[in-house]
Amino acid sequence: MVWRKLGLTTTTIRRKNSKVNVVISLLLVLICSLMFDLFSGGDARRRSYGFVDGKSDGGVGVVFWMTGGGVGGGSGGGYGYGSQSNAGIAIAVTVMAGLAVAATLVYSNRGHLQSPWSRKRRKHAVQPKQWRSLFDEDGRLCDGGVKFLKKVRSGGVHPSLRAEVWTFLLGVYDLKSSKEERDAVKTKNRKEYEKLRKQCQETYKLREKTTEINKICESDSKDDCTDGGEVIDQSSPENQTDSVKLDEVGDGNEIACKSESESSDSDSSEECDGTGPEKTTQESDTTSSNTEGKTINPHKSESFATWQRIIRLDAIRANDEWIVYTPSQAAVDSAKAHELAESVCLKDYTHLEACRIFHAARLVSILEAYALYDSEIGYCQGMSDLLSPIISVVEDDSEAFWCFVGFMKKARHNFRLDEVGIRRQLNIVSKIIKGKDSHLYRHLEEMQAEDCFFVYRMVVVLFRRELNFEQTLCLWEVMWADQTAIRAGITKSGWGKMRLRAPPTDDLLLYAIAACVLQRRKQIIEKYSSMDEILRECNSMAGHLDVWKLLDDAHDLVVTLHDKI
Repeated sequence: MVWRKLGLTTTTIRRKNSKVNVVISLLLVLICSLMFDLFSGGDARRRSYGFVDGKSDGGVGVVFWMTGGGVGGGSGGGYGYGSQSNAGIAIAVTVMAGLAVAATLVYSNRGHLQSPWSRKRRKHAVQPKQWRSLFDEDGRLCDGGVKFLKKVRSGGVHPSLRAEVWTFLLGVYDLKSSKEERDAVKTKNRKEYEKLRKQCQETYKLREKTTEINKICESDSKDDCTDGGEVIDQSSPENQTDSVKLDEVGDGNEIACKSESESSDSDSSEECDGTGPEKTTQESDTTSSNTEGKTINPHKSESFATWQRIIRLDAIRANDEWIVYTPSQAAVDSAKAHELAESVCLKDYTHLEACRIFHAARLVSILEAYALYDSEIGYCQGMSDLLSPIISVVEDDSEAFWCFVGFMKKARHNFRLDEVGIRRQLNIVSKIIKGKDSHLYRHLEEMQAEDCFFVYRMVVVLFRRELNFEQTLCLWEVMWADQTAIRAGITKSGWGKMRLRAPPTDDLLLYAIAACVLQRRKQIIEKYSSMDEILRECNSMAGHLDVWKLLDDAHDLVVTLHDKI
């Protein structure tokens, strides 16, 4: 388009329009004050308003409004127009006001040069009253959830509703489900989560036995303990149960050694072929029924033990930014926090306050269960950053777990050992930048940074460390709304005019990351000459980003480039 060829971005146009509107607004204020003076019965000479005739022959000249009294005419006679009929002046003022209003309308209608998302940076978040009005008498979302997703997409969710709304956004409950159907799903999910937690508890018991064996071996001579592994009687029913549970954990070491050719980064294969994490628990059930009498596989116990150790370290180090947003969890009783910590074998937490101990214990409980549920991924550092906001909002562990499972259906590819998912996303960010700003892209090429590796952290933990807690939730909610719309097939029908603006996309996060880089194009081009310098700039963005401006620019990119990427 013309304005893009001239280098006029939507941000530049918006800035210019705002300056013009300020000038017009000031003009309207002056006109209104003059009209007030005239129609309130005031006299221009008495109020020091003078109108000057610029011609000596008494003809009508250019009219000027000024302060300081009357000014003499060309023949030397001092006179003023303040005593003239107010009707004539009113007509002139009305014409001027009309022109000013027309100019304002002209500039305000230049919105077709902007992204439809840039006219208002944020609408109101979904409020409790609005949320209740979206359901019919059976507890189903009206119109299949279209209106609901539009509201979330444009303004996010009120904090008091998040725990309930997120179960829909993250696929725990279907958009078309009734209240009765959701209750049934909730009961089923709770039982499955409890089963996973029971398996985790079995690993605690086994570890205690192993620890006791090691202590005995250390205290006895080598002759008395030539084969410590046989201290456990594998033929006993109790220890057969332990071995079955460890088999259910999954062979993490075998997974870690899989070649890239054996892995797939296709979302469609996960959802359509049934090879995603949903199948893991079913396979676990089958495995447990076919492994009676098997001995403990040392590789399996070792891999899960490694995940457990890292989970505990990350849980203890989790920040406390969430505390001010979750008063109920911040006020947890100390005895309750310590009880939960003991139940998950959390250690080295005495330096933490009660609410942080409770939070860390919940992280351990849910992350361990997820490592069993999706044994292909297990646990990687960074996953606790994604779970922490969820358990801060969702207080029920079972629902928080299933929300996390829904979140990880897309995010799990960020934690694959082959990093295929990460490379794919970095490639998309690179394409967006290239399609939007070829000058910036050429500069990145000169620095050998066109692969956009400097936004690696943003991709892996979804802006969690660049945005504060509330901003993170706002970004995620809008992103989840897009993904939910696509999952429900709403983009193909029923989306209406919204589809003509910024269509829902699975890659909204990547457009936001590209927008973040483009916002700093001038600095990057003029000041930075290496990828390390850009990396430092990206790392310093934390706490300095406006999430709604970021989403505004991201949607602008979607409008422009969605069909090309």
